[in-house]
Amino acid sequence: MSHPQPTAQGHCPVRPQVPPPNAPTPIFGPDFDRDPQATYTQLRVHGPIAQVEIAPGVYGYLVVSYWAAIEVLRSNPIRFAKDPTHHWEALRTGQLPADSPARMMMQPRDNALWKDGEEHQRLRGAITSALDGVNTYDLTTTVARIADQFLDAFARQGHGDLVAQYADPLPMATVIDLFEAPPAIGARIVEHVTRLFAAGPDAAEANVLLEAACLELVRLKRASPGRDIVTNLIKAGLTDAELVQTLLLLFGAAAPPTAKAIARTLQRYLVDPQLAGNVHSGVRPVAAALESVLWADPPVTNYCPLYARAPVTVYGAFIEPGYPILISFAAANSDPALGLTSADRAGNRGHIAFSAGAHACPAPGLARLIVTTAVERLLDRLSDLTLTVPENAVPNLPGTFLTGPASLPVRFRPDTTAPVGR
Repeated sequence: MSHPQPTAQGHCPVRPQVPPPNAPTPIFGPDFDRDPQATYTQLRVHGPIAQVEIAPGVYGYLVVSYWAAIEVLRSNPIRFAKDPTHHWEALRTGQLPADSPARMMMQPRDNALWKDGEEHQRLRGAITSALDGVNTYDLTTTVARIADQFLDAFARQGHGDLVAQYADPLPMATVIDLFEAPPAIGARIVEHVTRLFAAGPDAAEANVLLEAACLELVRLKRASPGRDIVTNLIKAGLTDAELVQTLLLLFGAAAPPTAKAIARTLQRYLVDPQLAGNVHSGVRPVAAALESVLWADPPVTNYCPLYARAPVTVYGAFIEPGYPILISFAAANSDPALGLTSADRAGNRGHIAFSAGAHACPAPGLARLIVTTAVERLLDRLSDLTLTVPENAVPNLPGTFLTGPASLPVRFRPDTTAPVGR
C-alpha cells in the first residue's frame, strides 16, 4: 500500500478548557453515538488529525487517518509521550473536572500504558513475561469450559441475549480464572470494571472500588502464591501500587474489548448471510471473520492518548503540546485512502485494532484465541440462531472509547442436551 499525500492545513491550537471560536467537533453524545463514522468522515475534511472535544469541556486532537496514526504511534517515545502528568496541560494546571469520564479513562496510572523509556520497558517486560507463561492449549480448554457454563444457563430456553448472558461476562471470567482470583473478589472486580468502562457519572467511585479489590487480590497472592499471572507479576518485583495498576491495565485491556469483539463477530454472523454461510461451511473460518470485524468495528474505537513533546506537524496537520492526542482506531481502519474492500479485509491483519508501536497490545494472539474459541463454541452449541429484533434495531454501546452491541436478543433451537437447573 502506498502512502496517501497529506491534504491537511494547520489548525489554530485550542486552549485547555476554553472552546476556540470554531468549536471542535464533539466525539461524545447522542449525535456521535448514532453514527460515529459520519463524525469521522466530517473530521477528515479537516485533515488526518482534527481538533475535537473528547468529553464536556475536555479538548484535544483525534487522528482519523491510517498512516497518520501509524506515524504518531511509532514516533513514541521520540516525538510523542505517554505520561499525562507532565504533558496534559489541563490536568497539570487543575482545569480538568475531577468527575470527567475522560479523566477516568486518561488519567496517569502507575503501569506500562502511561510510561516511556526504561520505566515502560520494565513494566511492560513484567507483563509480557507473565503472559508468555500462558499455555494456549490450556487457555483454549479454559475458554471452552467457561463458554459452556454460560451457555448451559440458557441453552434449553431457546432464547437469550448473547451480550448480557455470554459475550460480556465470558472474557472477564476467563481473566479471573487466569488470575486464580477467589469468587468474591472476582465478582467485585467484574462489577467495577464494567462500571469504569461505561465512563458514566459513577466512574470515579468505580475506580476507587476497583483499585481496592485489586489490592486485596495482590495481598492474597503475596501471602499465598500460585501458578497464575498475578503471582508471576509479583515475582517480577513490582510494588503493590504497580501491581494494582497493572492488574487494572490487564483487566481493562483483556475483558471489555474482547467482550465487544465476541459480540460484534456474533452480530456479523447473525446479520450477514454470506458470512454466516462461509463460517458454517468452513470456507471462511471464524478467525477470518474476526479480522473483518477488527477492521470495520474495532471494539476500542478511540484511545491510546499521547502528547506532543514539542510543536509538530504530521502529514500536514499541526499539533501543539499540552493536549491529548487520541488515536481513532475506528476511523483509521476505515480510512478510504487505504482503498480496501470487505474482501481485502477478511483475514488481513494489517489493521491497528491492537494499536502499534511501543505500546501495542502485548498479547494479541491470546485475545484472538479467546474470541475465536468463544464464537466457535457458541456456534457449535446453538443452531438456527436468529435475531429477534430488526438488524437496524440492535443497539450499540454509547461512548467515546469502547463500542459494540449493547444487546443481541436471539432465538434458537433449544439444546435439550444442556444440563438442567443451572
